[in-house]
Amino acid sequence: MSDLPPPPGPDYRPGSAQPLLNRPVRERYPQIRSTSGYGDPRIRHTGPGPGAGSEQEPERSSKLNARLVLALTVVIGQLWALTVTVDEWMTGNTHTAWWGAGFLVLSFLVVIGLWLLDPKDR
Repeated sequence: MSDLPPPPGPDYRPGSAQPLLNRPVRERYPQIRSTSGYGDPRIRHTGPGPGAGSEQEPERSSKLNARLVLALTVVIGQLWALTVTVDEWMTGNTHTAWWGAGFLVLSFLVVIGLWLLDPKDR
């Protein structure tokens, strides 16, 4: 009985230079059965639970977004003030440059104040 030749396999279409990769999926991965996945009776619920992906705390999210907008506005103002201050310093207007430096320090203190506003959000 062992002298019988194996039954002819299906006609494989070569898609790879390696013959082992040209086998059908069921031969390459025998652990994957037709009942795997959606047909498996052990799987009752697919995907995340109810409410996943939706905002759980909209008040906190809106508060954080508002603080982020304020902080970004201050940072953009700091970049503008730094540009103006350096330009004034280079042209020799040191009086205006010192006012610009004061504005930069005040802006930095505003950002620190925003950061210290609600420590439980960190």
